Amino acid sequence: MRNTNHAIPATVPTQPAFLELRSVTKHYTEGTGASRLRRTILHQAQLSVAQGEIVVVLGRSGSGKSTLLNLLSGIDLPDAGDIVVNGNHINRLSEHERTLFRRKSIGFVFQFFNLLPTLTVEENILLPLELNGRTDREAQQYALGLLDSVGLADRAKAFPDKLSGGEQQRVAIVRALVHQPMLVLADEPTGNLDLETGVQVMELLDNLVRQQGKTMLMATHSPDVIGLADRVLRVQDGLIMEIAAGQVSR
Repeated sequence: MRNTNHAIPATVPTQPAFLELRSVTKHYTEGTGASRLRRTILHQAQLSVAQGEIVVVLGRSGSGKSTLLNLLSGIDLPDAGDIVVNGNHINRLSEHERTLFRRKSIGFVFQFFNLLPTLTVEENILLPLELNGRTDREAQQYALGLLDSVGLADRAKAFPDKLSGGEQQRVAIVRALVHQPMLVLADEPTGNLDLETGVQVMELLDNLVRQQGKTMLMATHSPDVIGLADRVLRVQDGLIMEIAAGQVSR
């Protein structure tokens, strides 16, 4: 077990904040009738992340890691507090405004890849560009160049079911970055891969995100990727705590 004496509230980075949680509280109600239970996921949680930081968020299943990412992207809304990304108060936007914000500014990498099976690799990675109205040849060439950078240029016309798990996740990474979002959110991106492939995929994701100067939060229950992070956080008991990498048990 981790020594909780080494956990401290998430610190403020020395650079100006790019992303902030300000006293954020989130509850969920489970069950019905007399069996209804109000469950606290986050309670007055604080977080500040600088632009260009790569942050790993650890926590057990059900601790609130995915909820945190959903709040940052505007998929979900807090019950109290403010969420600010690059000056945008996400929780104050309308549903339509939040959708447009995600489409333009957020790149998602998921555990189960979420590639559209009826589209080719090329069509999958061009989709975010099309949704943002970027159908020009320069944008398409950039997308194919990014695909080449992950070693899959020869798979552009293939359908997802013809790819290995590691190849599908590499395509998903390209899709997440192709529209050059300012924030990348990765939810258990290695959870569906074997250890060796997962490490390779994470190193690739880390390299591409750093090359583009993006900010990334990656939620995981695995400590195997903490060496890639600028900071390591843990979601526990409704709080977001910062922990020293050396204090994470493997």
